[in-house]
Amino acid sequence: MIADTKPVQVYPLAIHTSGAPITRRFASHAATSNALLSYRAGARWLQRRVWPFGSNAIHNLPAVRHASFARIIPSLAMKLLRLPAMLGISMVAGAAYIQYQAGKAGTYFMDILGRTTATAGNAATGVVDGAGDIFAQLSRGFDKTKDDVKSVQMPQWMKDIFEGRNGQEEGAGGGGPEPNEPKQSNMGAAAAGAATAGVFAMGGDGDGDERTDEMAARDDQMMMLTRKMIEIRSLLQTIGQSDSLTLPSIVVVGSQSSGKSSVLEAIVGHEFLPKGSNMVTRRPIELTLVNTAGSHAEYGEFPALGLGKITDFTQIQKTLTDLNLAVPEADCVSDDPIQLRIYSPNVPDLSLIDLPGYIQVEAFDQPTELKGKIQDLCEKYIQAPNVILAISAADVDLANSTALRASRRVDPRGERTIGVVTKMDLVDPVRGAQILTDKNYPLRLGYVGVVCKIPQETRSMFSRGSANISRAITKHEAAYFKSHPEAYSPESNTPVTVGTPALRKKLMHVLESTMSAALANTSEAIHHELAEASYEFKVQYNERPLSADSYLAESLDSFKHGFKRFTETFGREEVRNIVKRELDQKVLDLLAAKYWNRPIEYLKPIDPASEFVEEPLDSLPKADPENPLWHLKLDACSNSLVKTGIGRLATSVTAQALQNAVQGLLQDTTFASHPFAVQAISQACENILKDLSYETSDELEICVKPYKYRVNVSDAEWKVGRDNITESLKQELENCDKFAKSVEDSIGGRRRTRDVMAFIDRVRKGETVLEGNATGGAGGFSTELLNKGREAVFLRDRRDILRMRLMAVKSKQCSSPKNKYYCPEVFLDAVAEKLTSTADLFLDAELLSKFYYQFPRVLEKWGRELDESTVERFAREDPKIRRHLDVVKRKNLLEHVLKEMDSLRQLEAREKRSAPRGSGQVDDAGRRKRSWGLF
Repeated sequence: MIADTKPVQVYPLAIHTSGAPITRRFASHAATSNALLSYRAGARWLQRRVWPFGSNAIHNLPAVRHASFARIIPSLAMKLLRLPAMLGISMVAGAAYIQYQAGKAGTYFMDILGRTTATAGNAATGVVDGAGDIFAQLSRGFDKTKDDVKSVQMPQWMKDIFEGRNGQEEGAGGGGPEPNEPKQSNMGAAAAGAATAGVFAMGGDGDGDERTDEMAARDDQMMMLTRKMIEIRSLLQTIGQSDSLTLPSIVVVGSQSSGKSSVLEAIVGHEFLPKGSNMVTRRPIELTLVNTAGSHAEYGEFPALGLGKITDFTQIQKTLTDLNLAVPEADCVSDDPIQLRIYSPNVPDLSLIDLPGYIQVEAFDQPTELKGKIQDLCEKYIQAPNVILAISAADVDLANSTALRASRRVDPRGERTIGVVTKMDLVDPVRGAQILTDKNYPLRLGYVGVVCKIPQETRSMFSRGSANISRAITKHEAAYFKSHPEAYSPESNTPVTVGTPALRKKLMHVLESTMSAALANTSEAIHHELAEASYEFKVQYNERPLSADSYLAESLDSFKHGFKRFTETFGREEVRNIVKRELDQKVLDLLAAKYWNRPIEYLKPIDPASEFVEEPLDSLPKADPENPLWHLKLDACSNSLVKTGIGRLATSVTAQALQNAVQGLLQDTTFASHPFAVQAISQACENILKDLSYETSDELEICVKPYKYRVNVSDAEWKVGRDNITESLKQELENCDKFAKSVEDSIGGRRRTRDVMAFIDRVRKGETVLEGNATGGAGGFSTELLNKGREAVFLRDRRDILRMRLMAVKSKQCSSPKNKYYCPEVFLDAVAEKLTSTADLFLDAELLSKFYYQFPRVLEKWGRELDESTVERFAREDPKIRRHLDVVKRKNLLEHVLKEMDSLRQLEAREKRSAPRGSGQVDDAGRRKRSWGLF
């Protein structure tokens, strides 16, 4: 009956115990039933026969009082005033329509009853069933609407309306349940198995659930236990490194045309597996189903990919297809599994492994070794203790079933093989029952027959992957199997197991019992592994705890301490030395370009009209003070020095020095073993310096701008410049001597070098004339030897000039800034000193101080923003740290698994205490089994 109506009341057609005549009692009932039977018609009919007290002449035929919504419509309408107008009007109209249909059904029923007495029972029963179907359908639709609305976020008063509560029911009066008394559901026995009703594709109202309260509670407990063991299995997979640290799964095998994908999709309730004309499944799919009781959400996750929750199962199908097709056709198949987890209130807690389907013959575009590789891959997974789900089609003889043949090789007694026969609608029902009870290929876990076909009228609706197809498949299967009761009825001579709900339940029970049997040995293996890990942790690492986060924090702290020590030693003085060294080199380059000798490019006589020969440098001390040539040379050098971009030059060399210092610090800390961290920190340092350099260089150019127009050098600055350039010229002379010695050695000694140099001098003076360009050698010397000789001549002349200029700088002539044109080296060095003094002061205030402030804070932010996987990858780059982390993680995981097993022991003990004595589980053969016995 409808959940919100009064229950059916049966009135016996006899004299009431109070002594009232039966006609008055029946008329009173008719009057309260909206005149389903008129008073006169009922009285005349009753006067023809009087029944004994307490009897019923028409075999206890009930007089049905139809459901009435008349009294609740006003109250419901008042509550709906708070809802939008359209929603309220729709619900009132729906309630009125139900009232109208109930009245019509009742009138029709009583009409038929009044026409004939002989057929009253059959006709009434048919009409009542019809009316009940209408009411049940309306009730299910109304409940479904309530569930959908309750899942939406809405105020409590609105939820109260849809849940049928009002202020009177929730008040203290009204004869409601006691505070400590549990509320009874309208669904009756189905309420006890609410957690598993959706798993077995039963309606939310309990339709099709024939389990008792005890059976439903047992199924719920069993599913909770299985979920715990699947969680333990996932943890053990994470630990790895040992075959003993594992729990069994259900391995699905079958040929490509056996309906293997349809069975898995019927269990999940969605089309999600890859499909295609060619071989699409090339990798094992480790499918973990997680039941989310009380939730309406259905989604999938790929843990290894980190894609998050995927609610569109079409997208899951596409992802699986892409992952499988990523395996090259030349490799055929891969044993690298794809991990997929599906969360839904309509799936049982199961651990399944889908494998590529067996093939008989390779296609012309497939490798010849494909068949053998598929067999080897399946052979690897179907080994004990895994449960084998052998899929076979009903229209193929079991003798030709590839899955059964493979399972018999590793499980000859059929103790851990479940046979699933698909496409049962393609064979005669009698033949289908014979297949399921075949004794030629006996399996201890038996066979299950399924259809797993989506009805054509609903396929277009579910092809988008947005709706669950479990109910549609179950309904279609039930209709088929019920239409052949002689073969598939439980009361038949040879009972068989058919239907996807039965398959789901069998898989749950088999996986639970198989995992339970493996827990004892697994527990011993875990204790052994934990003892080894604890010993290594104590002996090798002195029980020092370590995690990726703590290691990153320690590394950052160590680096920041080193950086702080660096900031205390690298300041303005260091910046000054860096900038001055760069400007000194710039001064030497300008002197070489404007005053000193140039490299010998070609072997040819010196042009007498050249500028260089016209005014040799040795004539400078005696030159005319008003000679414009020397004035122009000095002014050009000075302009080049001050307009060369001092701001950019000084900022870049200082920033580069800071970058090199950070690189050195990284190599002296634990970061040296982590290329990822070195790159990230170096990039952060570079970004900060780049941002600061743009602004600093521009501001520094503004500060040195006055020197671009006039440079005045005091006597003190001249003296400092004179001392500095003396040291620079000495250093340059030493470098020339070093390079000259290197060239002399490459030529073959001093004597041979003198011969080559003498030949080149004669050519330059015009004493020896060369024919051609001497590309093939000349004077008995090879081209390579002549090139080396030119370098030796250049270095000899440069050394002579440097000795001469050293003597000039030390002379009395260069003791005063008034003679700057005679001493360009001293003047340029003094200008470089003035530029350096301005630059180091500005760089210390604008570049160093800001960098020292920003860099540590950027490091802290970088460390905080790293995600967990990146931190883990960082820590594992160091082999020693990776081993330490593995030991700690392994030890913690093993301890966590043992805690989970302890919770299973407590669950088992609680179940044994709550179960009455002698009330163990009974198997299919009627034998009584003990409760669980996990350990």
